[in-house]
Amino acid sequence: MVKTNQQSLDELEKVQIDLFLQGIYKWYGYDYRDYSYHSLKRRIWHRVQAEKLSSILELLDKVLQDQKCLAQLISDFSINVTEMFRNPSFFLQFREKVVPLLRTYPSIRIWHAGCATGEEVYSMAILLQEEGLYDKTKIYATDINDKVLKVAKNGQFPLEHMKKYTSNYLKAGGKMAFSEYYTVTGNTAQFHPTLTKNIIFAQHNLVTDQSFNEFHVILCRNVLIYFNKSLQHKVHDLFYESLSMFGVLGLGDKETISNKEKLKCYEAINSKEKLFQKVK
Repeated sequence: MVKTNQQSLDELEKVQIDLFLQGIYKWYGYDYRDYSYHSLKRRIWHRVQAEKLSSILELLDKVLQDQKCLAQLISDFSINVTEMFRNPSFFLQFREKVVPLLRTYPSIRIWHAGCATGEEVYSMAILLQEEGLYDKTKIYATDINDKVLKVAKNGQFPLEHMKKYTSNYLKAGGKMAFSEYYTVTGNTAQFHPTLTKNIIFAQHNLVTDQSFNEFHVILCRNVLIYFNKSLQHKVHDLFYESLSMFGVLGLGDKETISNKEKLKCYEAINSKEKLFQKVK
């Protein structure tokens, strides 16, 4: 079968992207080789154009010699789309179905994996505070990107987002006036420091790092969709090892437990909201 010119170009592009990812891994230790190909392809070409270069291999040469360019690339690869009480029905189901379980524990450990700029972490802190559970909870908020973790630690978000976040909060079963949780300075909403007293922000790479504690709840929402099947299975192994028996795993609305053997170890608390409980 004779290849078309476009097929040849596509195959050459894939070879160049494979070389690019292998080069970053060999030189710096950052492993993006099992991320979704099409997602990475868009981000690599974005960085090629931003650096005013003409090819992927030119970008590789620059990244290997320029730490600033590397930092920009890592930022490009990070997926930081989030909001407070994102998918409110998820948080409402968490209140109704998971909170009663958490009440039975003397202390609670929660891991937000891939927390990005922290909006969902603050959402969980608010929810637990309203349910009287926050004082006995430790929330571990991790992300590969140190830059977004600094934003999360500051707890400052654009004031223009508060209307949407307030609506989400109320749909999620919020019990207070949402504005009581932040103060306004200029165009910024500063969330109260009391919300972070039991939050530990830390860098963690789901691709290369291991389990670091045993958790009663693990939340990793809308991160796995950017990984290929092999890496998804690896991360689910990590989550399984990190969850205590009867612990709860929360995923994004487009995600599921893709490993059939692992799926047998969970029961759905709410399959629509992607809340699962480890049962074996």
